[in-house]
Order: sequence, then C-alpha cells, then structure tokens
Amino acid sequence: MTVYDIRKTQVSIEEVWHERGPRRQRPLLIGTALAVINNPHAGRYEPDLMPFQAGLRDLGRQLATMLCEQLGGREAIEAYGKGAIVGGDGELEHGAVWHEAGGAAIREVISQAKAIVPAAKTVGAIGTRLMVPLGHIEAAYVRSHFGTAEMTIWDAPRRDEIVFGLVMATGGRTHARIGGLAVDQISVHDGQR
Repeated sequence: MTVYDIRKTQVSIEEVWHERGPRRQRPLLIGTALAVINNPHAGRYEPDLMPFQAGLRDLGRQLATMLCEQLGGREAIEAYGKGAIVGGDGELEHGAVWHEAGGAAIREVISQAKAIVPAAKTVGAIGTRLMVPLGHIEAAYVRSHFGTAEMTIWDAPRRDEIVFGLVMATGGRTHARIGGLAVDQISVHDGQR
C-alpha cells in the first residue's frame, strides 16, 4: 500500500576519468537515484512506522532499477549505498525506514549483492547535501570500493518531505592503492570476505 506521493525523482551520473594520476581507459561511473516524497508522519509522532517502511519497497525497486539501467545494467555495479534526508517537520527515524526498504530493493535488483548496504541519514533543510558511503556489493572488506556519493536536490526536502536515495558505482576509487582485500580475493561470498 502506497502511503506517500512522489513529487519528483532525479538520476545523476558522475564520470571519473582520473584523480591526477593516469587516465582510465573507461570512466568510473558513480550514480544517484533520488525520490522526493511527502512525509506522511511530518509534524507528529507515529509509534508504528512498519507500514510506512513496507510501503517504500516499491519505491526502492523503482530507484534501483532506474539507476542500474543508467549505469549499464546490474552486472556493471560493484559498489552501492543508500541515504535519506528528512525535512525539518520529520524525525531521523522517518529516514531510518529506508534501511530495510532501500536495502532489500537494491539486493533484489542486484542479485549477487551480499555485503551490507552502507547508509547515511540526516534531518535537514532545502538543499542539504548528504555524503552517502559506498561499499563493495559482495564483500565488506574491499577497501578499494570505500567511497562516497553526494545526494542533494536543490529544492528538497521541504519541511514535510523526505528525500530517499540509492547510490551505485561501477568500480572502486580511481587509483586505489592502500591495500586490503582485493576484488579477485573475495572467497567466502557471505558479504564479509
């Protein structure tokens, strides 16, 4: 059951060719898919947020599918994350509903994903910029894929809105060279190593 109204969506793709080192053969793509919705619980305390959380699963699938398509398909995705910016008449817990709804959706669309979907959330004003952490989709300890993606919309969230977002990347940081577990060393396939 949908308990919200989408005011707008935004998909943004960043191309990274280099970080002052050698130019890549193909750019690293980092994308965000965002939706601005009304907050059905703005201005009041709601003790049971579970129906709201369940109602957001379709939104999560919609954003995950949209972003995967823009980045070249689910096979191209190597890193992901999720975020929420709650307008001032809401509370942080209204953004926390995205942990399950957004996380489950992204795992459904990217079926090989096993690692935790990193997250960030905040309460903010119009134009708030949130840096969302990225992590490798199959193993949490792949340091090369620790990164961030910025989610922001110039006119959101209004006080009674929430911006929900999913972020994905087609690889790790350009010129990553700090060691740790390499992608080709992932062996257990349980989301950790």
